[in-house]
Amino acid sequence: MGHQILAVGEVLWDLLPKGKQLGGAPANFTYQCRSLGADARLVTRVGDDALGREVRERFRLLGLPDETVQIDPEFPTGTVDVALAEGGQPRFTIHEHVAWDRIMADENSLATAARADAVCFGSLSQRSEPARTAIRSLVSATRPGALRLFDVNLRPPFVDREVIADSLTLANALKLNDQELPELTAMFGLSASVRESMAELAGRFGLVLVALTRGACGGLLLADGFWSDHPGRPVAVSDTIGAGDAFTAALVVGHLAGRPLDEINRHANEVAAFVCSQPGGTPTLPDALKSPSSVPSEARQ
Repeated sequence: MGHQILAVGEVLWDLLPKGKQLGGAPANFTYQCRSLGADARLVTRVGDDALGREVRERFRLLGLPDETVQIDPEFPTGTVDVALAEGGQPRFTIHEHVAWDRIMADENSLATAARADAVCFGSLSQRSEPARTAIRSLVSATRPGALRLFDVNLRPPFVDREVIADSLTLANALKLNDQELPELTAMFGLSASVRESMAELAGRFGLVLVALTRGACGGLLLADGFWSDHPGRPVAVSDTIGAGDAFTAALVVGHLAGRPLDEINRHANEVAAFVCSQPGGTPTLPDALKSPSSVPSEARQ
């Protein structure tokens, strides 16, 4: 397989009106990275319960390695109640005191981190100890040249300025959406202009890559002083669960492959649009979307 990519954070069951779906931003990201040809795996934690066993079985069915899925003897597997608002936008009720709050930086996970070409981590999985310390240890264990991408993924009430500031300091790349950028602008006293605030984040925290997703309006990327603006593509939305995670997967895979910024942005938008058209966060990508070069020409316009 391709580059080695590690995600660290929550895996859970999204309890949707039509039934449960495997979820958690890091899990969705890992699955789509593997769909795009990367050797991706997830450090996470599930309960020693029926839902935890079902997670591991689903991993096997999806072709995801599970040797870095830790089992907690006391806390249950994570679940989230999901209600879908107009336009397929999800509203989450995220339950606390679950297994992924107790992710550990064990020997196996640290060794996996040390081999990774990129690591992706978020803020939600750092809402409590010991996961917060473990995640920072795992990100710090990556080699100096690795991409360390912080996917903000703000989920009230689990929003902590200190966690975000520390994570930005630890990262060298950032992904956020157009609802999260104003929150970071207020937190850190950034300029009101979208491009200026992205550039200020890059300069203040030494970020080589900043990615902003804007839902149906596409994505805006900043890398080493260069910009890429993609307007997005209209799609019949089933739900938007996992679309941002799919965008992030294509972003990281494309960056590691050294692809041009506009090509990365176009491909990431195409992958995200497809995920929006399907239920849940882990739909199977069609072969035409697994490589930027195979995206139909009409989809590139």
